[in-house]
Amino acid sequence: MSNIIECRSVSFSYNEGNNQTSVLKNLNFEIKSGETTAIIGQSGCGKSTLLNLMAGLDTPTNGDVLIANTNISKISEKDRTELRAKNLGFVYQFHHLLGEFSALENVAMPLLIGGCSVAEARERATVLLERVGLGSRLSHQPAELSGGERQRVAVARALVTEPSVVLMDEPTGNLDPHTAASILALLIELNHSLAISFVLVTHDRTIAAQMDRTVSLEEGKLVAMEQPVV
Repeated sequence: MSNIIECRSVSFSYNEGNNQTSVLKNLNFEIKSGETTAIIGQSGCGKSTLLNLMAGLDTPTNGDVLIANTNISKISEKDRTELRAKNLGFVYQFHHLLGEFSALENVAMPLLIGGCSVAEARERATVLLERVGLGSRLSHQPAELSGGERQRVAVARALVTEPSVVLMDEPTGNLDPHTAASILALLIELNHSLAISFVLVTHDRTIAAQMDRTVSLEEGKLVAMEQPVV
């Protein structure tokens, strides 16, 4: 399998006054096509920072990040934005839907921004919303949807551009256990059927155990975890 994302000797630190705090230390990591990966670790250990570096939203202090074999530190911000839009999707703990737009409009938005016609964007958004079980909720605004439904819209929005990998930061952390389980089952089904890679940051080891592999971020380094039988 080819690598969609590669982190090569990546370190990240920040300054607080005269003190420098090291978050990630000489980290090597890759995401392969079609695999699911969970990143676990204590709060504040740098999991979200790592996700942002992999997305090209932050810049490493040292080392390189490659998306689709392109070193993102070597290209312009415009090219980086286009590379991100083409290859990556995002799902967060909070859905970040636009409240004044319908579910269909929210999902179609990335396609419209990318230059798709209104007709094509609406058609592709409808297909994805039907795929995630919301075919009867196309015209509903976020306030008219349950928490689980809003997160399903967020998943559809992340997938509508047909990215190579979807990066998810605690995507079930704001949901009740039953709804979280249904979202996880949806993600696994979509991974199998669409061969899209998923990278999921989570505190929940039960969720992590259902991914293809789990890595733990400890003292700025990644440690591979043995996957239990589930």
